[in-house]
Amino acid sequence: MATYTLTNAVPLSPSLSKSWHRDIGRVVEQALVPHCSKKDHLYLLAGAIPSSVQVKGKVSVPETLWLAACCDAPEGWSLGLVKKMNDENSLVDLTVGELEKQLLAGIHLFRGNCGEDNQSQEKTEAMLQAVSQICSGEQVGTSDKQEAKDSSLVRKVAGIIATPFIKLLELLIYVFVELVKFVFYFLWLVIKRVGGTVLDGVYSLWNGVVSYFKAISMVLISIPYDIGRVIVNIFLGFLQIIQDVASLTYRILCIPVGFVLHLAAFPYHSICAIPSVLKDVATGIGGTFSLVIDATAALLHGFYYLAGHIVKRF
Repeated sequence: MATYTLTNAVPLSPSLSKSWHRDIGRVVEQALVPHCSKKDHLYLLAGAIPSSVQVKGKVSVPETLWLAACCDAPEGWSLGLVKKMNDENSLVDLTVGELEKQLLAGIHLFRGNCGEDNQSQEKTEAMLQAVSQICSGEQVGTSDKQEAKDSSLVRKVAGIIATPFIKLLELLIYVFVELVKFVFYFLWLVIKRVGGTVLDGVYSLWNGVVSYFKAISMVLISIPYDIGRVIVNIFLGFLQIIQDVASLTYRILCIPVGFVLHLAAFPYHSICAIPSVLKDVATGIGGTFSLVIDATAALLHGFYYLAGHIVKRF
């Protein structure tokens, strides 16, 4: 929340931010660090003095940027630096006490004023002289030009060197993407072909099984029909015998004269009827065996058709 409301930031123009960091970086590297005997005892504080100008009525634009340094070591020293917002090229040095007077009342930047009583005058003067040289611009102009020149040259060389690698990287990325697309397309074709083959095999197997059960069902249905036909033929044969007996009896009763003849002819008719009955019985038995043979042949034909169909598909 603090980041998005800028309450933890100091609004600076790009040019002021660049000059501030450039000048402070040089002061720290070329003056403060070399003149502190213990590098880990060099303490830096930075801040801003707000002005009446505000961003969106919330964050104050600074009037002054400041840096306070304390070298808490034997022959130590302390220093304050101030840059005015209206003069980007200015960098004024002053004592920490003078800097504290420009801040809020009662402010003490370092405990014990950074050992102000034990500070080395020679170290302080040497450090201030180095800061003055940096602030006066003896090294700034040449360094800026050299830095700009070096930066431009480095950018050109880096651009020349990096361009082939960037193009090669783009080519590799393109080849990789196309390879991935080809692999996925190939896998899709394989899955599609295998799936289609499996589905066709399952469909064909299903048709074979249905055909087999259909043939078996037709055979099983035809068995009762054939048995019924045999039974009907046997029954008709007995009816024929009964009819013949009834007709013989009627003739004996109706025509006494022919009774003897009919009586004498009875064994003949009976004997003649036996072959017809035996023929019908033999026909029924033969039909039964024929039915059994047909059913067995149909079953074997169903298994042969199913096996041949499966072998053909696979």
